Amino acid sequence: MDDTAAQADQVSPQPAHGVSFGEALKVWARVAALSFGGPAGQIAVMHRIVVDEKRWIGEGRFLHALNYCMLLPGPEAQQLAVYIGWLMHKTLGGLVAGLLFVLPGFLSILALSYVYVIFGDASVVEGLFFGLKAAVLAIVVQAVFRIGSRALTNPAMLAIAAVAFLAIFAFKVPFPLIVLLAGLIGYLGSKSGSRLFRTAAGHAAGKGAILQDRDSLLGEAMPAHARPGLGWSLKISSTLLCLWLLPVAVIWFVAGGNSVFAQIGIFFSKMAVVTFGGAYAVLAYVAQEAVQHYGWLKPGEMLDGLGMAETTPGPLIMVLQFVGFLGAYRDPGSLSPMTAATLAAILTTWVTFVPCFLWIFLGAPFIERLRGNAALSGALSAITAAVVGVILNLAVWFAVHTLFAEVTVLAAGPLRLELPVPATIILPSALLAVAAAVALFRFKISVLPVLGLSALAGMLWTLL
Repeated sequence: MDDTAAQADQVSPQPAHGVSFGEALKVWARVAALSFGGPAGQIAVMHRIVVDEKRWIGEGRFLHALNYCMLLPGPEAQQLAVYIGWLMHKTLGGLVAGLLFVLPGFLSILALSYVYVIFGDASVVEGLFFGLKAAVLAIVVQAVFRIGSRALTNPAMLAIAAVAFLAIFAFKVPFPLIVLLAGLIGYLGSKSGSRLFRTAAGHAAGKGAILQDRDSLLGEAMPAHARPGLGWSLKISSTLLCLWLLPVAVIWFVAGGNSVFAQIGIFFSKMAVVTFGGAYAVLAYVAQEAVQHYGWLKPGEMLDGLGMAETTPGPLIMVLQFVGFLGAYRDPGSLSPMTAATLAAILTTWVTFVPCFLWIFLGAPFIERLRGNAALSGALSAITAAVVGVILNLAVWFAVHTLFAEVTVLAAGPLRLELPVPATIILPSALLAVAAAVALFRFKISVLPVLGLSALAGMLWTLL
């Protein structure tokens, strides 16, 4: 790293924009504590605080950063926090913003995982998760409609979503391949000049007066430390790459490739590369591998984990921590089950989120120069449309495994369908799911009250 880059990467107590690092620390802690409700809610909270209230950056820069984060694998809300933290206070600012965003959710889900394995067989706890499963099913269906209404704005986007759903639901096409092809189609479509690929991308950022970049504290110009530098990019990316993969390699060599820790490290490192579209989009694939291939957990337990992630702050992808926790708890090797599970939860979180910092620090300096690039917007639009189809597949998968006690598999050549046995429908679960859907769609009740009431209803049903 040259002297100029080194000086740019030092955090001064009072930068040119006037926001001290200490003040930013308090703001990121507040954002982390309020990060409930999935990516849409988390991004809305961040926008309200960072753009509307604190006026750190303008609307255009916020949406540009968000669009880049949505193109990346991993949780876009957490990566957006890293991006903005880096813009405001360089590398240390990005690290602190990203770590604080994850910490509350990690601690909350770890505590709930302890409760789950210790008291999971108790009727009250069993009923709590019974109710949560039904509510989560309704929430996933709502996510299909919410994201679909924003992304499927023309026949091309509808066609991409439909093909993506059929590819993963009926033919088990790998999720990364679906995302790659969708992005390529969107990129080429945008380069061709087609209007079908010029849809607006990103989450709605809010209504009211728009803060222009030139009127924000950061201003419209590119900060000195945000200018691309090959030396800095190579140094930070190689450091993060070692932090990500070196622990996995050590575990593999020490414990062996067949140990649960090596399997967890390798599997979730792969997920960190392919989790485009957030937690909903990748959960069906994770559930399939974790349940059918590794045997770490049962289908219903994936819904229990998602219920935990929905009711705690932080990214929904934190549900992967619960998967790793259960995998090691049931195959602890020479360790005690609780010790193994705790270490696996830490390992899962580590290999899931360290790559998020790598993507931002490696690419953000170059992306800052591409604000308004049409080809990137076209690729993002197509990927988002494909993600709608993938989330629909997740909703169907959850419905089959939540509402029915038995499932049959219909296979014919490349076609493979999981179909429920109608006679095995679980009526209480179906009624709870319908009630949760009515509360969400008809009465517009927010997610947390619906989850709480569903959990209460599940406990009452189990006790009675």
